[in-house]
Amino acid sequence: MEWQQLEYFEATARLQHMTLVAQTLNITQPALSRSIARLETELGIPLFEREGRSIRLNRYGQLFLSHIERILEEYRMAKDEIDALLNPSQGEVSLGFLHTLGIHHIPDLIGKFRRTHPHTRFQLYQSSTQHLLEQLISGEIDLCMASPQDANLRMRWAGLWSEELFIAVPAGHRLAGSSQVALCEIGQEPLISFKEGYGLRIITDNLLQESGISPPIVFEGEDVDTVAGLVAAGLGVAILPKYSGLDQEELFWVSIEDQSCRREIGIAWMEDRFLSPAAERFKQFVLDYYSKEQCGYI
Repeated sequence: MEWQQLEYFEATARLQHMTLVAQTLNITQPALSRSIARLETELGIPLFEREGRSIRLNRYGQLFLSHIERILEEYRMAKDEIDALLNPSQGEVSLGFLHTLGIHHIPDLIGKFRRTHPHTRFQLYQSSTQHLLEQLISGEIDLCMASPQDANLRMRWAGLWSEELFIAVPAGHRLAGSSQVALCEIGQEPLISFKEGYGLRIITDNLLQESGISPPIVFEGEDVDTVAGLVAAGLGVAILPKYSGLDQEELFWVSIEDQSCRREIGIAWMEDRFLSPAAERFKQFVLDYYSKEQCGYI
């Protein structure tokens, strides 16, 4: 059994059309057919049901494919790691981050990093905290910038900064002229929050529970801009971090008396997983950047 046979089999199982597979692999269709036939002979079983030029996996083929996919993925991962070690000046960083960080933080970080590492490529994913951590654990991304969540023994998380959370209210609201209020003041207010799994939703739910209040949720959004816009339109109030892009005339920001009303943002990675030199370099850049910023060097 040759390695090439396994790659041909995987492509055939995925596309299930001999002519299309041959064109994709840039080989002749007879050569592809011979490769599949030799593989089936070596295994002693047919792997496909033939229907003209189209084929489909039978139950033996499905079982074989489940193992081959893992083998090929391990091979590709090993090759990627070796390639990264041999060419550390380039490489790719797969980074996930919260929606709110896409306004300023991520563009600023990547822009500054690329001044000294212009050949580094980035794959960027923007999602909720829960989904980002799932991507990190599964290996889909190298790093993620989000709020801390439940401890995972394999996951490392380093804090970068924290930001104050405010009660955002519309113009004309009874709290619009207040500089600071207790969270219990919004106990009966219609609340505009975030969908479950989003970091700000988790933080908001915890703050409300600690305060012993349960305001009615009238909308669950996915991004700060939408939530802030609906607050400005008078649909309710929200608990949000304050960003320059959200300075609307119809929006008022009220400080919360409880000092714990802050959101922490950090960078997370899997401790037992290989990080390419590019990803490791970017991680260290982020840690150093915010360390210097807190010391007033930036």
